[in-house]
Parts: sequence; C-alpha cells; structure tokens
Amino acid sequence: MQNLKLHQKIVSFAKNNTVLMVAFFAAFITCFFVPIDKEYKNYFDYKTLTCLFCVLAVVCALKNINFFYIIARKIVECFKTTRMSITAIVYITFIGSMLIANDMALLTFLPLGYFVLVSADKKDLMAFTFVMQNIAANLGGMLTPFGNPQNLYLYTKFSIPNLEFMQIMLPPFLVSVTLITICCMFVKSEPLKLKGENVELHYPKLTVYLMLFALSIAIVFRTIPYVLGLLIITPTLAIMDRKALKMVDYPLLFTFVLFFVFSGNMARIPAVINIFSFLLEKSTLIFSVLSCQIISNVPSAILLSQFTQNYPDLLVGVNIGGAGTLIASLASLITFREYTACNPGKAKYYIKIFSLFNFGFLATLTVFMLLIK
Repeated sequence: MQNLKLHQKIVSFAKNNTVLMVAFFAAFITCFFVPIDKEYKNYFDYKTLTCLFCVLAVVCALKNINFFYIIARKIVECFKTTRMSITAIVYITFIGSMLIANDMALLTFLPLGYFVLVSADKKDLMAFTFVMQNIAANLGGMLTPFGNPQNLYLYTKFSIPNLEFMQIMLPPFLVSVTLITICCMFVKSEPLKLKGENVELHYPKLTVYLMLFALSIAIVFRTIPYVLGLLIITPTLAIMDRKALKMVDYPLLFTFVLFFVFSGNMARIPAVINIFSFLLEKSTLIFSVLSCQIISNVPSAILLSQFTQNYPDLLVGVNIGGAGTLIASLASLITFREYTACNPGKAKYYIKIFSLFNFGFLATLTVFMLLIK
C-alpha cells in the first residue's frame, strides 16, 4: 500500500512538473557525452538563481496577505460588463507579469478569472479568458528583465543595459498590447455583477513586503550585491511568513539548474557547436522561435546563448516564442493545468482555443519583427 501511494505521488509530481522532468532527462543524457568534471561548477548562473528565488519568495508573501487579489478586485469592480471585466482581468495579468514574473502572475490572477466567471454564471468564457491571460502573462513579461525567467537569465548573462533592454522589447510589446486588446473587444458585452466578500489588508506586513520587493528588484538591476539581498530577504520572510518560503516554485528553480547542466554540456560537444552556430548565423530570431516550440523558451534561452552573441534577436525570439505550442512556455503548462482542474473533460476544447490564438499571435509577431529588422 505504501509503495502504491509513493508511486502515485511520483506520477502526480511528474505530471505537474513536465518541464522539470524533461530538463532532468536532458541533463542526464548529456552527462554520458560530457562526463562530470570540475567544469560543471562554471555552468551555473548563481545571480540568476538568487534573483529568481528572491522575487518569487516576496511575491508569495504578498500573495499570502491578499495584496494582489485586493488590487485586482478593486479594478474589476470598476467595470460593469463581461467584456470590460474580462479585459480588466487580462490587463491585470499583463501588467502583473511585468512586475512579478509570468508564472506568478498566472498563479495569482487565474483564480480571479475563475471567480468572476463562475460568480457571474459565465463559465462558457473561461477557456477564452484563461488563454488570453496566458498570452498576456507570456507577452506582457517581455518588457522587463524580471518579467520572464529567460529575460532575467539573458539580461544577466549579456549584461544588457536597462534602456537597451526595453528598446529591444518595446516593438513586440506594443504589438502584443494591440492584439490582446482587439481580441478582448470581441467578447459580448453583457451586465456583470461581482459577488464575494471584501478582504482587509495587513498594512504592517504590506509595508515590509513592499520594501523586500523593492530590494529584490534592486538586485535584478544590479544596484546591490545579490548575496546581500539573499541574506536580508530570506531571514526576514523566515520570521514573518515562513509559509511564503515553502510556496516558492522550487521546481522552476531546479529546472534552471538542470538546464544549466544541459546547455553547458551541449556547448562542449563539437558537433552541436557546429550545427547550432550555423543555424543561429542564418537567423537567430527564427531559430530561437522554433526552438521554443520544441524545448520551451527558458531552456532555449539558456542553450542558444552558448552559441551566439546576437542577444537582441535571441531575446526577442525566446519571448515571442513563448506563444505557439503548449510546451513553448512553462506559463502555458501552468494555465493548462489550472483550466483542466476547474473544467474536467474539456482539455481538447481548451487546446483548440489555445492553439488558435497562440499560433495567430506567434505568426503575427514573428512576421512583424522580421519586417522591421
């Protein structure tokens, strides 16, 4: 009986952490080609891992005092129709991804979308709403270094200046805003009344957590050493909200670790070096977009960064490449998991809606970026 329960837990963990499992097997296989040696310790970008941990931990603490839910609720209450409320939810996710990373924005605001639609008896719009929230999270996070995990990695690896980073990402960002707005305007406008109880904020905790959030952002922007930030944020949360430290998306952090091993090993295999260098020389943008469709955007950023110095095209490619297939982004898998949990038996319907909009966004953004180059 105990063995059966253990097996069920392992299967459940694997299903909920597909990208982590892929990263594990990818790293494991490459170890046969590049045996473990002293060079392995140079694979890891410790600053990226620290920054990601700090941001995720503080966001979890803010979430635990209902900070994001209260803000979202206040915004939604300003709108009275289905169309404007769904647009507001999508925009909240869009803006949230720029501040708290795309996966955390989805985990925070997908429940709000569910709550609004269920309370208003509009569950038929849930697939569309979740898909648009997913696209908003993936594409909204592209504008800031900490909006998407792959941004944080490339920003750190290539030491991209802040202004240049935003200049690179502004064109696809503006197109994404336009496309998302147009899509939301096709929702039928009907009266909508939001139900539920108001929640009070714990202002002393809010003050401390916002200060920690500002500190974590300062780490990202290289204004203070990441070790110092880690030594302040971790013990503070351990005292004020230990649960937040337990809630951190550790599978995401371990996914980074494993893909660092995978990409580091791949960069030491001569045949791989020749092939990837050739393809990236032909078109870094197109190849990075295609790579995301197969191995997801975070591992694509880590892997391809070993073979090119053309970080502007790589940065754009692994961001717009987050649209497309269900595995193109970890955020997409999170949304799929949340939707199927709320709507059992409707996975095929969701995938159809998801594919229609995601491939439409991907094609439009890719063509646009090729035209303006």
